[in-house]
Amino acid sequence: MTRRLKRSNELEISLLVKDDNFINPPHAAQRNALLNRALNEFVTDLTALDKLAARFVPGATVTDLPDRSQADLSDEEIMEDWQLPIMQAMAELVAEQHGEVLEIGFGRGVASEMIQAQKVKSHTIIECNDLVVGRYNDWKKGHPGEDIRLVHGLWQDTIGGLGLFDGIFFHTYPLNEDEYMEYVNGSVTFAEHFFPVAAAHLRPGGVFTYLTNEIDSLSRAHQRLLFKHFSSFSMKVVPLQMPADVKDTWWADSMVVVAANL
Repeated sequence: MTRRLKRSNELEISLLVKDDNFINPPHAAQRNALLNRALNEFVTDLTALDKLAARFVPGATVTDLPDRSQADLSDEEIMEDWQLPIMQAMAELVAEQHGEVLEIGFGRGVASEMIQAQKVKSHTIIECNDLVVGRYNDWKKGHPGEDIRLVHGLWQDTIGGLGLFDGIFFHTYPLNEDEYMEYVNGSVTFAEHFFPVAAAHLRPGGVFTYLTNEIDSLSRAHQRLLFKHFSSFSMKVVPLQMPADVKDTWWADSMVVVAANL
């Protein structure tokens, strides 16, 4: 049994390792170094979160999540305007090769318009909501002559036959309470369950980007998950102007945007 303690004016953290075979390298000094590093990083992370939390907006209280797969959603329900800087940064990353781009989720068409502005070779969009597909059809009329293709359905049912892409843009949301509990509460990021799919449909050197829900860096768990499927990644912090009554489950004034590469 091993115990470690970290104490400051703001907090006290106790670590009790009950299994002597847990984190058991060849030498005791190595074990001590690993345990101390983990504990120090936890304290450092909490200290950083304390500063970040002071900048949060209150947000609105959302008590339930009805099924949204075929719901008639308003623009705000699909995507609030505070996300626009993130969408722009993601669109520039996914289209940096000006090649073939796959976008998961049309939504309001905001990101689609941003991707088109980058002059890509082709643009494939997967969208499951029938009413949103109507929005897409109206939007598509404004881009005559461009190679834009719609795949109508859930990405889980349709992506298998689409081949490889130079860029993949994933911006969708939980369609119901079950997906929220599994992919938001139970995951590092909502896009986690899409990582292996993105890796399977990305050309070497291609870019995969998604909504990270990370404030100012990536957690170690998030980084390990990326390295499980991709060879490298880069990231940048995008500042945000957050409304006090934001409806989404995001309250920070920045978000990390990631470009993952095979």
